[in-house]
Amino acid sequence: MAIIEVQGLLKKYGERVAVGDVSFSVEQGEIFGLLGPNGAGKTTLLSMLATLLPPDGGRAAICGHDVVRQRDRVQRCIGFVPQELALYPTLSARENLAFFGRIYGLRGRQLEERIVAVLDLVGLRARADDAVHTFSGGMKRRLNIAVGLIHEPQVLFLDEPTVGVDPQSRNFIFEHIERLKAQGLTVLYTTHYMEEAERLCDRVAIMDEGRLLALDTPQGLIRLLGGGVIRAKLAAESALHALMPSLSASPHVRAASQREGWLTLEAHDASRALLELVSVCNAHHVPILSLEVLEPNLESVFLHLTGKRLRD
Repeated sequence: MAIIEVQGLLKKYGERVAVGDVSFSVEQGEIFGLLGPNGAGKTTLLSMLATLLPPDGGRAAICGHDVVRQRDRVQRCIGFVPQELALYPTLSARENLAFFGRIYGLRGRQLEERIVAVLDLVGLRARADDAVHTFSGGMKRRLNIAVGLIHEPQVLFLDEPTVGVDPQSRNFIFEHIERLKAQGLTVLYTTHYMEEAERLCDRVAIMDEGRLLALDTPQGLIRLLGGGVIRAKLAAESALHALMPSLSASPHVRAASQREGWLTLEAHDASRALLELVSVCNAHHVPILSLEVLEPNLESVFLHLTGKRLRD
């Protein structure tokens, strides 16, 4: 059953389209990733779903509640962990959790039990009464996640939760996200790290410049590349048209295309397709100026779809 439904969601700032006609759904208990570089529109999309920004078009519903008309109901069923830390540095971890818990209407024993539970979950119970400004960056990130979980939401939004943290804290966060999934929590996770998406996400939507370019399981997206992709810059762009028929006819090439002076070959077998490319270029006396072979992974899928790298 879909717990998040997004249909044609749109957000504009003047003439600039931050999120353009995006549609997808997320099943209950799924970790759904939004993968894209900074500025792709991931945070804007998440902010609309979290009722922090009004959409300019389309609609979205979470737990069956419309994000515009039923904001209060949506806010009760989601936890939102923003990219920027939302903590009071002079307060202790326990005091931060108590403050945010009260905002959600928790009181007394119920609040105390939830504070202990989420501190245990993120491994900070031993530091519960220490001021947050004494925490490392990774500990602050973990406490930020605990704040988002204090009211036991059905859906958790995580916006780039591992930015700026050390590898040990990063792995700690991964393990606890996986534990939350095992408990049935639905997670919407934004990242520009493809290895995070590959490890954590059941499905991944690739975004760039406000558009949703592809959506599938990580394995399904990687299969788009088949046996790999070869990208080549040739000395004479005018020669591309002459080369295309021979390359397209090769049994080792799934598809051949050109964009902005680059020749792209989607290969059944990258090594044999590369030999074919060199042979065809030599036959036409066209030097190859630049060449790269992309192994099948999400980074390569993104480069293939957009012509740029995730961290550009």
